[in-house]
Amino acid sequence: MKKIVVVGGGITGLSTMYYLQKIKQKNNLNVQLLLVEEKETLGGKIHSIEKDNFIMETGADSIVARNKNVLPFVKELQLEDELVYNATGISYIHTKDKLLEIPKDSIFGIPMSLDSLFSSELVSARGKLEALKDLFKRNKHFTKETSIGEFLEYFFGKELVEKQIAPVLAGVYSGNLDSLTMASTLPYLLDYKNEYGSIIQGLAKNKNSFQSAANKKFISFKNGLSTIINRLEEVLTDVTILKGVQTTKINKNNRNYRLSFSNHEDIEADSVILTTPQDVSQQLLANKELDTDFNKLENSSNITMYLAYNVSDDVLPKDGTGFIVAEDSELTCNACTWTSRKWKHTSKNNQLLLRVFYKKSNPAYEYLNELTEEELVNVAVKDIEKSLSIKVKPTSYEITKWNNLMPVYSLHHKEAIANLTSKLASLYPDVLLAGCSYYGVGIAACIANGEATAEKVANALLQKV
Repeated sequence: MKKIVVVGGGITGLSTMYYLQKIKQKNNLNVQLLLVEEKETLGGKIHSIEKDNFIMETGADSIVARNKNVLPFVKELQLEDELVYNATGISYIHTKDKLLEIPKDSIFGIPMSLDSLFSSELVSARGKLEALKDLFKRNKHFTKETSIGEFLEYFFGKELVEKQIAPVLAGVYSGNLDSLTMASTLPYLLDYKNEYGSIIQGLAKNKNSFQSAANKKFISFKNGLSTIINRLEEVLTDVTILKGVQTTKINKNNRNYRLSFSNHEDIEADSVILTTPQDVSQQLLANKELDTDFNKLENSSNITMYLAYNVSDDVLPKDGTGFIVAEDSELTCNACTWTSRKWKHTSKNNQLLLRVFYKKSNPAYEYLNELTEEELVNVAVKDIEKSLSIKVKPTSYEITKWNNLMPVYSLHHKEAIANLTSKLASLYPDVLLAGCSYYGVGIAACIANGEATAEKVANALLQKV
């Protein structure tokens, strides 16, 4: 009997096992499936906390609904009745000492029409005129592997990018725009530029798809995102799950692999799927031939904090769902989501729940990371007082730190992954990398990667049968 082992019980590992189980049962394969997770709970960065009539997420707070694999996956798991969708509303940028609206007719701060460009309060008249060069400047050298920051500034000018686009994009992709590729962020912008001669005109021509996606763009579940993790654990009836077991080494052993653990006997496997962060995968394989490429993969860090208040969320600006912080702002935080406004299910009594973000790119991050929880709360409370004029103290809070665990797809990422894939195929046949450290950030991308990985492993197995 062949044995397939997945190391890592986050959403990628679980979805990989889900699809492997489907393939096994459909083809009546004589294969044993084993998932190993070092923590006592599954889910990785996904974990929902119920606290004082609030639901708080330690990691992502939603799944992008428009990805084609998401809703079919939810339906297969029979979770449709548990679905909740985000409330849509105005997003703001906090600049200097005030909140200014990001123009409605824009995506990631990028104007989708000339009206949107000229209606912006974030950009000066000179900056708006400079952005018009997008209409006549042609693309002669940009590809999807070049920097999105360089691309946007070349066609829109520095001011629009710095004041309106960069705060949004940097918040979403956890990195400096100059170090992120088009391919890893918004590759369709290059397609629009090449096809229509203008990014704005390309967005305008495709506006309907963006506007329809904006409504009910994100999903969660009535009891939080842990719902999907719990259901996956329930349905993996043909999978052996080892929790609280730390993998320490993977050794090639003739035609298969021997996995060693800190608190479990060794296991022999025919195929191994590593859904672990790249530094963990690197340590498990411990091969100098892989180190150069593993070392090219980058991570960032952040601190997220929920603040719960004993006041109605009606104290928030009307129709708003949160703000992003510009470089010229006096606030310390990088962003703030008005969670109880955006996600009604998170506050059972319609009371105020806010989520504040502090990213590694923040000049104050190293200082913040050394503070006690009480000191961190005081920093966040001051940010909320300055930005929203809420002077009451929070009744409870929840702080999560992700140190060097937020993947950043830098300019070297694609090349490093291609090299690792090639070297693994040669040095470690049937050992695969999967997950957000390698193949796509976000829950939807992880689910899709899990399905693709399962199919690849199963096809290789079927060819040997």
